Amino acid sequence: MARTATIRPLAVLTIAFASVALTGCSLLGNIPREAEPNDDGSTTTDVFTVIVGDCLNDGGAAGEVSEVAVIDCETEHDSEAFKSVIMPDGDFPGETAVDTQAVSECTKAFTSFVGLDYESSSLDFSYYFPTEESWALSDREILCLIVDPNGKTTGTLEAAAK
Repeated sequence: MARTATIRPLAVLTIAFASVALTGCSLLGNIPREAEPNDDGSTTTDVFTVIVGDCLNDGGAAGEVSEVAVIDCETEHDSEAFKSVIMPDGDFPGETAVDTQAVSECTKAFTSFVGLDYESSSLDFSYYFPTEESWALSDREILCLIVDPNGKTTGTLEAAAK
């Protein structure tokens, strides 16, 4: 199962992300993106189909999940996938090494995506990352998610400069 982590642990929304575990992200590109409609306009889809540019409503999900609610970014949402990094094959490098790479990659991508460096921004990020168990199933993806700790956002946060 892949897990998520956050950088600013006091942010309400990112605390919820810290305990989410996923079965992987988009390494299995042949999985069809089948979706079930939800009342909020989102569609429930397999976590393997989440790609950069998708906006998500996770509703503060915790624990292991196999599906996520993907929603049009012009609708209120909790997070937006903004960077995907595929780690190299080999033995599982350990959670600390994966976390270190995730923080580094997401921080660099954050600045380019938001248009403001992370330390100056009011926004935050979280990320899905492989665990030893999901690594054994070929999960190598780190998926960076941008969030607003003040609540849901509408529209993309790309070039938000806040």
